[in-house]
This record gives sequence, C-alpha cells and structure tokens, in this order.
Amino acid sequence: MRKQTIALLAAAMLAGAMGGALLSPAPAGAVAREIIELQESVNQVLAAQQQMQTAMTQNAAVEKTLLDQMATTVNSFNSNMATLQKSVQDLQATSGSRLDSMGTQVQGLADNVADLQARIGKLDQKLADAQNTLQSIDARLASGAPPASTEPGAPGTPPADSAPAPSSAAPPMSSAPSSAPPAAMAPAAPSADVLYSDGLRDLTGKQYTLATQEFQDYLKYYGATDLASNAQFYLGEIYYSQGKFQDAVSAYSKVIENYPKSFKLAPAHLKKGLALLELNQTTNAERELRAVVRLFPGTDEERRARAKLKELGAPVA
Repeated sequence: MRKQTIALLAAAMLAGAMGGALLSPAPAGAVAREIIELQESVNQVLAAQQQMQTAMTQNAAVEKTLLDQMATTVNSFNSNMATLQKSVQDLQATSGSRLDSMGTQVQGLADNVADLQARIGKLDQKLADAQNTLQSIDARLASGAPPASTEPGAPGTPPADSAPAPSSAAPPMSSAPSSAPPAAMAPAAPSADVLYSDGLRDLTGKQYTLATQEFQDYLKYYGATDLASNAQFYLGEIYYSQGKFQDAVSAYSKVIENYPKSFKLAPAHLKKGLALLELNQTTNAERELRAVVRLFPGTDEERRARAKLKELGAPVA
C-alpha cells in the first residue's frame, strides 16, 4: 500500500512537472532535464522504499525467531518450576514424617528419663529409711536392749513371746491324695516400668504389634498413673504409623477427653487433626488445628498447625 502511494505521488509530481513545462515558456532542454531528474528522484524513492520493505521483512523474521525462543525458554522454565515444586512437596512430606518419628523417639527418651528420675527418688527414700533403721538398731544394741523386743517382725529374729514349735505340731501328712486340686495362682500383673519401657522400645523399633499389646496392658493395669496418658498417646502414634487413621483419631480423642492435664494434649490435638485430614474430614481437621493454635501458643505444635492451615488455604482464626 505504501509503495503504491509513493508511486502515485511520484507520477503526480511527474505529471505536474510536465504540465508546468508545457505551460511555461521554459526551453525544451530544461524541461527534459527536469523530467530526467524527477525520474531519478522517483527511482531513488522506490529503491529506498524497497530497502525499507526488505529490512522490515528481515526484522519481522528476527522478532519471530526471538519470540519462539522466548516461548521455548518460558515453557522450559515452567516445567523446571513444576519439577522443583514437586520435589519441595516430596521433601516436606518426607521431612514431616521424619520429624514425627524423631519427635516420638525424643519424647520416649524424655519419658524414660523422667521415669528413671522417679525411680531414683524412690530408691533414695528407701535407702534413707534403711539407714535410719540400721542406726536405730545400732543405737538399741549400744544401749543393751534386745532389738527383737522392740522390732517385731524384724528379719531373722522371732518374736519375744514365741517359742519353737515342736515337730509334732505340724499337721500329719495324709497318704491319700486330695480330691480337690490346689487353687491356681492368679498371674501377677507385670511391672509398670517394664511394660512402659518395653512399649517405648518396641515402638521405636517399629514392632507395632508388641508395642500395642504392651501399652494396652499398661493402661489395663496402671491406667491411673502419670504415664497412662503417654501410653494412650503412643497407641495413637502406632495406629497413625500403620495407616489406621480412624483408630488413631479414637486414641488421640481419649488422650484429650480422659487426661485433661496431660502434657500430651497439644500433640494429641495436632495429630488428631492430621489423621482427620487423611480421612478427608477437612472441616473437622481444620477445627482441631485451629484449637492447637488457640490453646497452645508458642509451641512447636502451634507452628506446625499454622503451617498446615496455610497449606490448606484455611483461615487460622
């Protein structure tokens, strides 16, 4: 279009010049020279216009090439970003699982330390009582008073008013077998320390079946002790690790409902919320996570609950 415009303009100029030359009294040689100069000018304009058209075509090709390269670069960048985002998400999931496992192990060690401290305190008390008893016996011996008369039931000393029983006092042995079998002895309850320590050991070693039985026995025999809430919480941890999220929710709920003063309340609320998320009960899960933020500010559980709510795009308050 531009080329046609320039050609028309040049033709108009040429026609005007020729008309002027015909109308003016100028000599014929001068008119011819002017026509030739005008034709040269038109040719120069047309050549410049052709050069401009060529340059524009080349620039358009270069720009298209650059745009294609930019599109390829952007697509590659987007692909790399997607891969990086997936790697970050996988790393976060793996790190969260490892942190949960490490937290359980550290908490188990802390519980063991607390239990050992309590046992050491009891042993110290027993040792002090034994020392007091020995001092009392030494004092009585030093004063000449027989310890048997003042310490009835002391080990190795019969009561003062007792005499050796004659052998005939023993009941006669019957040669006939008894018709009734002896009463079976009821099995004694396992030691609380042994049950709890074995449960923690098997939980750390991922022997979940043994750990479940040991913590259930602990709750059965020692459900009113200080460590009972820990045993209940660790049952939830076992179920969570096994993917039994509904059982885990029930176990964490028992910690919250039955042990309101337990220091496992914050992790029980947090892990209950995470288990509910695994069950796709998002509304209930968000409620539990917000409870952690509200009830336990400044704790590690509160920070993890905030991060999870942000990840879900849910409001904290």
